[in-house]
Amino acid sequence: MTPVGVQTEALHLVSGGAPHDPVLLDQVLALVSPGPGEVIIDCTFGAGGHSSALAKRVGPTGELIGIDRDPEAATHFDALRGEFGCPSRLIRGDFGSVLADLEDQGQRADVILMDLGLSSMQVDRPERGFSYSRPAPLDMRMDPSLPVSAADLVADADEQDLAKWFWEFGDERYSRQIARAIVRRRAETPITTTGDLVEVIRGAVPTPALFAGGHPARRVFQALRIVVNDELGILEQGLPRAFDILRPGGRLAVISFQSLEDRMVKRFMRERTRGCICPPDMPVCGCGKLPEGRMITPRAVKSVTAEIARNPRCHSARLRVIEKGDA
Repeated sequence: MTPVGVQTEALHLVSGGAPHDPVLLDQVLALVSPGPGEVIIDCTFGAGGHSSALAKRVGPTGELIGIDRDPEAATHFDALRGEFGCPSRLIRGDFGSVLADLEDQGQRADVILMDLGLSSMQVDRPERGFSYSRPAPLDMRMDPSLPVSAADLVADADEQDLAKWFWEFGDERYSRQIARAIVRRRAETPITTTGDLVEVIRGAVPTPALFAGGHPARRVFQALRIVVNDELGILEQGLPRAFDILRPGGRLAVISFQSLEDRMVKRFMRERTRGCICPPDMPVCGCGKLPEGRMITPRAVKSVTAEIARNPRCHSARLRVIEKGDA
């Protein structure tokens, strides 16, 4: 079995819990270039940093539609609404489902942004259970109304599924050992807090691994969070919906923080910008396939040195942008 090479993702907050600092903001503004009168859809509103900057570019004749599954986003939206300078609304839900509803309603947009990392409002609240460095209930639900928490997965999933998730979604080298240790521990006492799980992980991996490559629990926590929130499934649903909603000439920008997401985004954009799919040895194109758009970013855009110095946790951010064709 070959590892998928998942990068541990960055978090959207300045080190030390400082106010929200939108990742790659200058690059997003330059590459999607929002103009007066355009419609913006921010699929991951969060604390509203990207939305606020984008909305100010479209002016009073434009429109901002924010989407977020986390109910805490409404507090940030209400606080910022007066600064947007354009008509705005916030829709609660995962962006895959909401984009499907918007498409069915005939909604069109000129700029769509997906910022896939965790937001500061999630990580800075210990009780949400996203952080392996703070004692809290083992939750990790971006939408607290979801029926299954990380504690539920750890309590009920079989050893094979746990090991598979840790390997595929966390690139965890000791996935089997950790899964086995979880099953042993839960048979004796429930694993209900972040501290409980960290303790199990520390006891399952070899001692040298505890002092190499960062916190030993970070990959397991990432994997569980991806499963709890169906992050890859929502992205798979949302990408084609977003592209379909774009008007001709519209731009879709996606910021990802781990390689599974980035690979999915890259593959999707390549498919939409690819023309002829005939075998190379065919002298004349017989498929008639034309590109549906063009890549604005031939390769992923990364944070600059100054931004990483200001917010070290954004070092793994990757921005890709595609423009929809006129056809």
